[in-house]
Amino acid sequence: MSSSLRGNWNYPTTIWAGPGRIAELGAACAAAGIKRPLLVTDEGLRASPMIESALGALAGAALFGAVRGNPASSHVEAGLRVYRDGGHDGVVAFGGGSALDVGKVVAFMSGQTRPLWDFEDVGDWWTRADPAGIAPVVAVPTTAGTGSEVGRAGVILNEETHQKKIIFHPKMMPRIVILDAELTVGLPPSVTAATGLDAFVHCFEAFCAPGFHPLADGVALEGLRLINRYLPRACADGGDIEARAHMLAAASMGATAFQKGLGGVHAIAHPVGSWFNTHHGLTNAVILPYVMTFNRHAIAEKAQVIARVLGLQEHGFEGLLARVLELRRELGIPHSLSKINVGADKAAIIGREAAIDPSAGGNPVPVDAAILERIFRAAVAGELDAAARDA
Repeated sequence: MSSSLRGNWNYPTTIWAGPGRIAELGAACAAAGIKRPLLVTDEGLRASPMIESALGALAGAALFGAVRGNPASSHVEAGLRVYRDGGHDGVVAFGGGSALDVGKVVAFMSGQTRPLWDFEDVGDWWTRADPAGIAPVVAVPTTAGTGSEVGRAGVILNEETHQKKIIFHPKMMPRIVILDAELTVGLPPSVTAATGLDAFVHCFEAFCAPGFHPLADGVALEGLRLINRYLPRACADGGDIEARAHMLAAASMGATAFQKGLGGVHAIAHPVGSWFNTHHGLTNAVILPYVMTFNRHAIAEKAQVIARVLGLQEHGFEGLLARVLELRRELGIPHSLSKINVGADKAAIIGREAAIDPSAGGNPVPVDAAILERIFRAAVAGELDAAARDA
């Protein structure tokens, strides 16, 4: 019995939260020991006023703004060239989850001599890195979704194999995070919804993952409550600073909680994103009820707790599933993967790659390639019943 009560627990970094705190970016860099930062951001943000303002506030800063959705090894390599050529001593990772992941991995790789894939999150591969070669990072998220700002890893696409790989090291954690809700005000409702439901899935899968981690469970439950309450408000009124602030907090909470584990939603979403270039948060949002349906009996007790925390009138799994489906409809999330141009032609590949994804091990019910392929096919077709374990 006592062995089931064992676990290794790690919690996030220093977070400066509050509207307007981007004004303290210079102070954050100074506190992190960064004098010549490379600001890493998304293609869509590089010409924005917030990036221009940030660069103006940082002496000796340069910009790398060539990160696209589903960040790839080529983005990291290009960022590394700019970092090394400019003699930079740290990174400001500024933007959505893709920019944060690339920024963290650039800082991590800046002083390494081994190739990127030598540091995949497999066993103790992280010990291959030279800790002295890891540059400090200040993280500034502009979406409330991935929570990468409080993570010790980056998800990077291997363009040769079409597989997303997790690059991990404990020192990849940003030194300081600035959670400024004002930076998220310009997000359109569709992006707000997709990223917000990404955070919801992080909290949900973490809470349902097996293992002993009551700290993560508590954080996950509060994250779910905040998202259920504030995501519809943030989508309805992008200028609702209270809703935006709570969503930023919930996104960081989701990534804090999922150190406990993720599950089948992420296991399937990773290869789907790799092969079909879909938005990660949107992909998670579409797949979620299909994996819930498959896991139904294993998560019945936990669904009861979540339903109670969310204040749902209908308790248990049925009430929770109904709320998830209602929330997706309310926020304009498609019911099937086919609606986001994902077909079943690569179903066997998706199943195989989902089975070897690290997230698969956190699913409450053991899964293999055949099971994950079936769930994927159900999600493509929009047939919830087909995802059930006895289907």
